Amino acid sequence: MIHDVPSLAQLIKALQQVPYVASKNIYRVASYFLYSDQAKVEHFCKLVLEAKKNVVACPICFVWQERDRKCSFCHAPKRDRTIICAVETWQDLLAVEKTGGYQGVYHVLGGAISPIEGVSPDDLTIAALIRRLQETEIKELILATSQTPEGEATASFIASKLKGKPFTISCLARGVPVGISLESLDRVTVYKALSERRPF
Repeated sequence: MIHDVPSLAQLIKALQQVPYVASKNIYRVASYFLYSDQAKVEHFCKLVLEAKKNVVACPICFVWQERDRKCSFCHAPKRDRTIICAVETWQDLLAVEKTGGYQGVYHVLGGAISPIEGVSPDDLTIAALIRRLQETEIKELILATSQTPEGEATASFIASKLKGKPFTISCLARGVPVGISLESLDRVTVYKALSERRPF
């Protein structure tokens, strides 16, 4: 049926190229745009084009920023620039910020090392992070990567490049999430929670 409507088929094909749009939602997204009035769709497209034109990565920490403005993290006067939290993505940064408990600066790696997906250290901003650490006086580097094989490999790779440096390298605590029963967790999480237990 879709092949009988070439314009719709092209829209579906384009949406399939968007990594985070679940396949079961592609037709709903397409319907949303088709049912929306012309002005609304044009406004949406305009916003995407403006963001693409005006939003760039900070040359220091690689957080998104307006092209004509300074980074809101690197240049914030109340931020502790001696503590750097390395995260995989901008979304991870937002998760840390939502806690309200971190006042240092960030470094967005741009993903995690994944040989299966063809992502090597050279595809990330690891080299820029290491240069930054060499050029800046810091007290601590927090490796806030995901607790996945890829995240762990990325953190280990970075740590191996920084052996003997005069600052603390830390990572997020591992263990049982609040409100989750042990039986619903995978064995690696339970093992880490047990082996990295702390005094009560």
